[in-house]
Amino acid sequence: MLTALALSLAVLAPAAQAAPPPATHPILGIWKLTLPDGSCSETYRFRGDGTTLVTSADEVSESRFDIPAKPSARGFYKLVDHYVKGNGKEDCSGAVMKPNASVTHFVHFHPSGTLFVMCAAESFEACIGPFRRVAGQGI
Repeated sequence: MLTALALSLAVLAPAAQAAPPPATHPILGIWKLTLPDGSCSETYRFRGDGTTLVTSADEVSESRFDIPAKPSARGFYKLVDHYVKGNGKEDCSGAVMKPNASVTHFVHFHPSGTLFVMCAAESFEACIGPFRRVAGQGI
C-alpha cells in the first residue's frame, strides 16, 4: 500500500509544476545585472523549458521557475524560483543558496523588452535592476 502511494505521488509530482512559459514570453533569454559599482555581475539564462542557469560571482546554480503568461493588472509578473542545485559558492551579495529554497519576486519589463526590474512586491519600492537583455547569444 505504501509503495502504491509513493508511486502515485511520484507520478503526480511533475503535474503539480506549472507548465513552461510560452515561447514568446518576455522572460526567456539571457539577462545580466551589474552592481552599480561594477564590482560584480549576475547572468540569468531563462530557458524555454522553465529552468534557469545563474552565474553570480563564484556561484553557479540551476533552478526551475514558474511565471504566468500575462502580467497582473499592475503590469508585474509573479516569478517563483525553485532552487534545484548549485556549486555552494558565494553570489554577488556574499550569500550561498540553500538547497530546496524557493523565492518569489515580481518582475516588471520596460516597454522596449530589453530591461526589467525584479521587486519584492507588486510595486517599485523595493527592486533591483535593471536587468539588461544580452542580445545575440543562445539560451
